[in-house]
Amino acid sequence: MQFAEVAVQNVRGFSPAGRFALKAGYLVLKPPTAEVSPLSGLSLALLFADGRGGDASFMAPGAKSAKAALTFVGVDGVTYRILRELGGSGTLHRMNKATQQPELVSSDSSEISQFLRGQAGLPPRTTFEQVYCLQPGQLPSRRPRKAPAAAKQDPKTSGRYPSLASASTVLPAEDIPAAEAKLRALEQERVASSEVDQIQFNLDGLTSQLFEADQRLKSTDGLKVAISEAEAAWRAAPTPESLGLPRDIMARVQRFPKVVAKRDESLARLNADREAEAEVEAPYVEPLKENRAFWGGLGAGLLFLALGLGLGFGVDDAFRYLALLDIPAFGVAAFMALRHVDELQKASRQGSKDNRTEAREKKILDEFEAEAAPLRMAQKALGVEELDEIAPALERKELLGARVVELKDQLQAMEADPDYVAAISQREMLKEQIEALNAELAQKGSYVRDVREVEREITRVKESIALAKAPPPAAAPGADGTAAPVETLEDPSPVLLSQAADVFTTDILSVQGMLKDRCLQYLTALTDRRYQGLEWDKEGRAFALASGRRVPVGELPPKDLDLYYLALRMTVVEKASARVKRPFLLEDVFAGMEEVKLPLIARMLKHLGTLTQVLHVTAHPGFAQMADGTVNV
Repeated sequence: MQFAEVAVQNVRGFSPAGRFALKAGYLVLKPPTAEVSPLSGLSLALLFADGRGGDASFMAPGAKSAKAALTFVGVDGVTYRILRELGGSGTLHRMNKATQQPELVSSDSSEISQFLRGQAGLPPRTTFEQVYCLQPGQLPSRRPRKAPAAAKQDPKTSGRYPSLASASTVLPAEDIPAAEAKLRALEQERVASSEVDQIQFNLDGLTSQLFEADQRLKSTDGLKVAISEAEAAWRAAPTPESLGLPRDIMARVQRFPKVVAKRDESLARLNADREAEAEVEAPYVEPLKENRAFWGGLGAGLLFLALGLGLGFGVDDAFRYLALLDIPAFGVAAFMALRHVDELQKASRQGSKDNRTEAREKKILDEFEAEAAPLRMAQKALGVEELDEIAPALERKELLGARVVELKDQLQAMEADPDYVAAISQREMLKEQIEALNAELAQKGSYVRDVREVEREITRVKESIALAKAPPPAAAPGADGTAAPVETLEDPSPVLLSQAADVFTTDILSVQGMLKDRCLQYLTALTDRRYQGLEWDKEGRAFALASGRRVPVGELPPKDLDLYYLALRMTVVEKASARVKRPFLLEDVFAGMEEVKLPLIARMLKHLGTLTQVLHVTAHPGFAQMADGTVNV
C-alpha cells in the first residue's frame, strides 16, 4: 500500500488548495505555516470515516466548506481515490486498468470501510493509528500520568488488553450506577463488536484465499499476453503475397547463385569468342575505282565499241566486227566488279558477326535481369541489404506460427492443470461466501467500533468504578523520608505489542522474539548505549537493563522512554513492512529532542524508506536534507 496523492481545499495546516504528489521512499512534507499539517489525523478521517461528521474538525478556520481527497495504491495493486467533503459525505473510486477511468465503488461510509479492509488491505483503525501513525500526543512523555494504585486492580476487571492512558486520565466515577449502566451497554457493544470482528476476520481470510485464487488464475495472464503478441507478430510478418512478390521467390533466392554462375560463364565464353575473332584481321577490300583491270576492261570495251560503230559504217564493213571485242573487255570489267562485290560480302559477314556477339551479350544480361529484378524488389520491400537476408525474413512467419502453436499448447496445459481448474471453482465459491459475509456485516449496522477500542473503554470504566468504590491509599514515604512519587509514566509496550501481534497474526510472546534484537539495536543507538538489554514479560511490560539494574520502562526518564517508544515503533514498522507495505506517517514528533539525535533519527527513517513509504511532516531543515524528496503542502 502506498499513498500517491493528497488533494485538499480549505483544510487547516495545508495550503488553501492544492494537489501534492507523493512518491516512494522517505519524504518530508513541509507545512506552509508554523502549524503542523495533520496528515495522520486527516488520513484516519478519510480512510476510517464513521459518518458522524467528526472530520469537520480539520476544516480551516473561517471556511464554510472543505474537501480532502487521498489517492493510494492498495495491496491488490489497484489505484483507489477516496474523496470526502469534511463533515459530509464521501465517495470511493478505483481506477479501471483497462479503460484507465475511475469507477465508483461506494458512497456509504461503512461499505467503504469494509471494502478497504477486504480488498485494499487496509488494517483496522486502531492498528493503523497505533502502528503506522506517529503523532506528538502518542509519545509517553506527553501522555497523562497515572497513579500507581490505579494499576493494582483485580485482573478480572482489567479486560483483555491493558488500558491506554493516552486517551484520558482515569478518574473515579462520579455516578456509580450510571457508570455501571454504561458498563453493561459497553458489554453488549463488545459482544456485537466481537461478532463483527469475527465476521471481519473470516472475511479477511476469505479475501486472502480469493486473492490467492486470483493470483493462481492470473498465472496464465503472462502467457495470454505472449500469445496475443505472438499472434500479432505472426499477422504482421511479411509474405510474398502481402509484398506483391512472385510466389516462387524462395525458389528464386535458392537458385540465384546458379543464375549468377550461368551469367558469368556465358559472358566469359562470349568474351573468349570476341577475343578470338578480334585476333583474325578483317580482309581489305580494294575500292572498285582503284581496280585497274576493271577500268582497263571497261575502257577497252568502250574503245572497241566506238571503233566498231565508227569504222564499220563508214569505211569498211569488216571493221564492224571490231565491236564484238567489247564483249570480252566488258566481261573482264564485269568480272572485276563481281569479285569486288564478293569481297564486300565477305567483309560484311565479319561485321555482322560482331553484331551477333553484342546481341548475345544483351540477351544474357536481359535473362539475368529478369531473374534478379524480383529479388531486388524483395530486398526493397523487406528492407534488407543482402540477398541472404531475404529467406530468413520470409521464413519468420512460419517460425512465428510455430511459436503461436507452442504457446497455445502451454496455455492449454496450464488451464487443464487440476490446481487451475480447482481455483476457478474455488473463486466462485469464495465470492459467494464473501458476498454473504458482507451482507451479514451490513445487517450488523452501519458503524461498529473495533472490539479493542470497546474493551479499552470497558477497562477505563471499570477502573473508574473501582477507584470510586475504593479510593487509592496515600503514597508510602520513601527510604529518605520523602514522599514517594505518586505518578509514573505508562509503559506503552503492552498496547503496541498487542497491535503488533494482530499485524503478524501471532501471540505476544512470538512477537517479542521477533522484535527484541532489532528494537535493542535502535534503543542502544538512540540512547548512546546507556541501556544494554531489553526484556518483556508475558503481559508485554518492558524492562530496560542498565548498569546491572532491571528498570521498568515507565520509570525511565521521560526522554529515554520516548526514545524507547520510538525504537519500538520503528522496529514494528520495519518488521511489518517485510510482509505487507503500508505508509508510515509521522507528524512533528521530534520537536524538543536533542539536536544531536536528529541526524541519527533521519538516517533511521531513510532506512525505513527503503522498506516502505515514510511520510514525515516537519519544517526542520535537517530532515529535508536527508530525505529522498520534499513536498511543500
